[in-house]
Amino acid sequence: MAKIIDPDDLTQDVQVVFHTDTKEIELIPDGVTFIAADGVTLQCLYSFTKERWKADSELIKYPFPFIAITAEQFEMVNEWNFSSGGTVNYIRDGGWAVKDLVGNSVEEYMNLTTLGSFDDPGSDTAYYQQSEDGEGVSAVYPGPVNQAIKIFGDATHGNFDYTTYFKIFLRVQGKLYSFYDLIDEQNLAELTYRKYALPLSNTIDLKITANDTIISTQTPYTNMGITYYDTPQSITIGSGTYDFSIIIDGASGTAEQIYSFVAYQLRQQADIDDGAGVVSGYTAAELLQFVGDTLQTLYTDKGGVYIENFLANDTNRLVFRDDTNVARVYPYVAAGTILFNDNLINDTDSTYWVFFTNANGNEFGTPNAIIINDNDGNPLSGLTNSQPSISFSYDYEGNIQGGRTPNTDAPYTAVAIGLSTGQYVKTTGTITRSTANVINFVAALERNYSNPL
Repeated sequence: MAKIIDPDDLTQDVQVVFHTDTKEIELIPDGVTFIAADGVTLQCLYSFTKERWKADSELIKYPFPFIAITAEQFEMVNEWNFSSGGTVNYIRDGGWAVKDLVGNSVEEYMNLTTLGSFDDPGSDTAYYQQSEDGEGVSAVYPGPVNQAIKIFGDATHGNFDYTTYFKIFLRVQGKLYSFYDLIDEQNLAELTYRKYALPLSNTIDLKITANDTIISTQTPYTNMGITYYDTPQSITIGSGTYDFSIIIDGASGTAEQIYSFVAYQLRQQADIDDGAGVVSGYTAAELLQFVGDTLQTLYTDKGGVYIENFLANDTNRLVFRDDTNVARVYPYVAAGTILFNDNLINDTDSTYWVFFTNANGNEFGTPNAIIINDNDGNPLSGLTNSQPSISFSYDYEGNIQGGRTPNTDAPYTAVAIGLSTGQYVKTTGTITRSTANVINFVAALERNYSNPL
């Protein structure tokens, strides 16, 4: 079946009961014509009530329950109300106020209707927040939302006023998150008892690389964290220093791993702040988004977001929004891999050095030869440590060693030498504006080295 919009599909004392003794209207899904999850529109219920009041010789003895303002906004009057229990959860496409005898609201309900599709409407469930410190409340049914939500109750009906705050979330593992701030997005001064429609949908998130079990139990995820600061933190990015109020510790993970960790945290009904404050993940603002393969942090109501301890090779695909909501990026970092053949891998004494071929006159083969520094300022040299490869980074836009011109390709001369199995080897090439640079050492087998004990 589908949502009931025709009063002819309702039957008095079967799906709709008018309790004249308590002045309550009760809805009873029968599972055939009236399906609970499908519900009935408030306009249809109003129309059915009019028909019954006109036709029923007993009902006409009582004051009519409704005043219709629009097809999506009604008032319940003359001391009528809906029955407690599930009745309000079966009402669709309309909001209402319950009025006392002098016309004051004692209760108010808005209707919240989402537009857009859910990836799995049978299980994907939205939830909403009605105050800044309030907990998330699940929608009554999974799938796109169309339900009544109580926004006001006087002193005898809950004693709350939620007319100035409403946020709704759709966060499901492995799927893109969706969020809507009803007050801000629709520029409302306050909510009232009518229908509000808003976009909310989800699809599979191709950037999620691990499930909840892996994220909660395995490294690098268990070493990651999020800290919300009351005092902005100054971070140097390139030649500038900028303030950020939220810092994500990436624990040397990839951009996708960091993104997966943060997505997991934002579904936790617990404090996710590693600092002194308390931030519920379930209702915290989103912190990250992917645009293509670029991971961007988002500006939030608590400030900008920075990622520390990220994988160096991801530097060029990270964008950080600071406390002024300005995007900041690091200067381009070239990266690559140094490869060693078996004769160097098997030689515990083998060592490598990567020099500029000629840095502004500081030429390899002379006393002025300069070892190239990596992006962190450390020389590209060291023991091979029996490794088949070593990753490296290079400050392509900023390296001025020996007075060379930055932001230009860097010709290199790399040498390696072992003792027992690796002969001296030299290779040349150029570090370009790329993350796929390769320095390949192929040393001949050493057959003549001898150092008798």
